[in-house]
Amino acid sequence: MHGKICVITGATSGIGLCTARQLAASGAKLVLIARDPARAERTASELGSLGAQDVSLHYADLSAIAEMKRVATEIAGAYPRIDVLINNAGGIFGERYVTADGLERTFALNHISYFVLANLLRPNLEAAANENGEARVINVASRAHRGEVLDFADLQSEHRYRWFRAYGRSKLANILFTRALAKRLSGSGVTANCLHPGFVATRFGANNSIVLSALVKLAMIVAISPEKGAETIVYLATSPDVAKTSGKYFFRCHPIEPDGPALEDKSAERLWQASVKLTNIDIAP
Repeated sequence: MHGKICVITGATSGIGLCTARQLAASGAKLVLIARDPARAERTASELGSLGAQDVSLHYADLSAIAEMKRVATEIAGAYPRIDVLINNAGGIFGERYVTADGLERTFALNHISYFVLANLLRPNLEAAANENGEARVINVASRAHRGEVLDFADLQSEHRYRWFRAYGRSKLANILFTRALAKRLSGSGVTANCLHPGFVATRFGANNSIVLSALVKLAMIVAISPEKGAETIVYLATSPDVAKTSGKYFFRCHPIEPDGPALEDKSAERLWQASVKLTNIDIAP
């Protein structure tokens, strides 16, 4: 990975931070998108102490479309060639919150940010593929998609919001988006894959009510380490074994079949078109 440019969201803690550490150790140049400047600065300092030669910080609230577009434009201008994009930032929220764009926050952060960044950075990814023969998009999904179906009449969970359902549907959206993106990237040299990292012990869900935070902490007792959770992300970012693999869902560094609704191409296309309307972005054919 020496000299390769890797853009990572959600890299100031958890599996994102562990991913950044491993990519930095392999010689990659890191471009981190973060919301909290203090945590981002600490992350950059830590990575520097571990030998990272090049860490660039960019700040954005990835639940706001204008912020997604702004930071993507900044990065696209600064790095004409991007080798790896890792969409990792996400959240789970105990109460329904509507963003300034009129989107439910889980859907906005967990899906729309993936959509916007991948589309706006696509020319830079294709430039890397033209130069080096490949580039990669990696979307962090989850096993939580199981048992869920997208309700296209209620993508913003206006009717009877349930936090775990909203989260599960956003992770289903990650898989469907990956399939639709891979289809559009076919022949470009850029691949798109997604993964379930496992149930990982992180800060995830900590910014919620006392009850939900306590439930998450209790569940963390059986969780795996962030280092273990980052393994599949790093594998998809670095391994020559998956250089030509695209549109797949991985767990423990192996492709597996997601739940049935995640394999429906018609749903993937409906989600893509709905995302285009919400963001006014669609540079893919």
